[in-house]
Amino acid sequence: MAKRGRSSEPDPGINMTPMIDVVFQMIIFFVCTSDMDRKAFDERIRLAMAPHGKPVEQQDPRTVQIEVTREGQIKLAHMLMSPAVLQSMLRTTVARSGQTTPVVIRADGRSLHEEVKKVMDAVSGAGLWKIKFAATREAAARPAE
Repeated sequence: MAKRGRSSEPDPGINMTPMIDVVFQMIIFFVCTSDMDRKAFDERIRLAMAPHGKPVEQQDPRTVQIEVTREGQIKLAHMLMSPAVLQSMLRTTVARSGQTTPVVIRADGRSLHEEVKKVMDAVSGAGLWKIKFAATREAAARPAE
């Protein structure tokens, strides 16, 4: 009778290679998607301060982000446009997503109210009524002018 005992071969253990591959893929995914979020907005726009403003807890995925630069230029997804073109594009949005589509206006703190009002008029003219303004709680470092 042969003895049944432990073999002299070492236990191979758990192969960690697939888990490490998955972790690296997740890291690459998060780095790429966070970079896209940062590039979604014009970095030259310095938002007005609202230290007591309520932070956004969960944003509707249908939210339309419109930017107004210091010079009064209107941008939607980095594309310059007139108020009339903006209104036309927003009408298409209303047809697809409804009148409850939220709009966030990211205006430079130094832009004229007149320019922001043009955007507000275009938004309301398209039939959208959920308008919010983006602001920051703390002062950001301003680039040299």
